[in-house]
Amino acid sequence: MLFTKKSLTEDGFTGFRPLDELDPMRIPQGPGVFAILRPAEFEPVFLSKSAAGTFKKKDPSLKRDALESEWVPEASVLYIGKASAGSQGNRGLRKQIQEFLDYGRGRPTVVWDARLIWQLRDASDLIIAWKEFPASEVNAAEAAYHAGFVAAHGRLPFANLVQARTKK
Repeated sequence: MLFTKKSLTEDGFTGFRPLDELDPMRIPQGPGVFAILRPAEFEPVFLSKSAAGTFKKKDPSLKRDALESEWVPEASVLYIGKASAGSQGNRGLRKQIQEFLDYGRGRPTVVWDARLIWQLRDASDLIIAWKEFPASEVNAAEAAYHAGFVAAHGRLPFANLVQARTKK
């Protein structure tokens, strides 16, 4: 997979909305995988301080050189995440993506793994897409997308700091 809007669409991803135009009520409630993409003309401008909220009183900001070293210049996809059903079965894409957006608005949350997105000056211009999966397949799907991205680009997407693995 090339990890472009076209290849993700062909693979069943839908949505493809800019973050600042996203209506959470139009996001499916079931479990799945979501991707953050940059628009065609997007050039990264790194903020010295993240717009994201804190997590366990930790500042999510990284230094500029660390951000630059994570950037994958040829990649459209900046982050690949998952939304499980949760232990009570009441989570899913809508809740996970809403928490991701709230985190970017400075609210404390547990969405620590995507924090680099919120250190981009024009993060609200980024595009989000999602694909639903049965709850039993979400972890394997996320791990497969991470592995596919690494195979295509030699490393994880910009904001993925840890590679997902299939749980046994």
